[in-house]
Amino acid sequence: MASRGGPRATGTDGSDFQHRERVASHYQMSVALKSEIKKLIYTHVGIWLLLLAQMCVGHLKLLPHDQVAMPYQWEYPYLLSILPSLLGLLSFPRNNISYLVLSMISTGLFSMAPLIYGAMEMFPMAQQLYRHGKAYRFIFGFSAVSVMYLVVVVAAQVHGWQLYYSKKLLDSWFTSTQEKKKK
Repeated sequence: MASRGGPRATGTDGSDFQHRERVASHYQMSVALKSEIKKLIYTHVGIWLLLLAQMCVGHLKLLPHDQVAMPYQWEYPYLLSILPSLLGLLSFPRNNISYLVLSMISTGLFSMAPLIYGAMEMFPMAQQLYRHGKAYRFIFGFSAVSVMYLVVVVAAQVHGWQLYYSKKLLDSWFTSTQEKKKK
């Protein structure tokens, strides 16, 4: 190889260093996973804002109840689901493992648990709607139970993928810390 001011080694033009210029795979994976998790968090914030708007409109009676129904019971604890997303975002700048673990645990408690409860809470009403065609609550002319089941399905997928990618990111961070300890 060449020194800064001195002659080059014979048989090289100085471009044989490029194989050493690659970024380690766990760093590449960390960047890609952070990007995916951020997309999921922004999607979650969108869902969260829609539920918050529905709750505000329902409680403040900004629209008649035949336009926007009162919220179901599961929607209240689901409002806490913004906390795990914020913890996840806080864990990214310095690869803070403890924040990411707290985010994963609280996603299960504040996001997935209310969604499971919501699916069980709305099941009798969904059964009545599809067996007898009777709906008593509406959101802009659509059956409230149908709309909210759609929200539950989408939100469960968002949180499920968020947990999956967070686990992969955690594994990636552990790989990098293990390599640092070996050096």
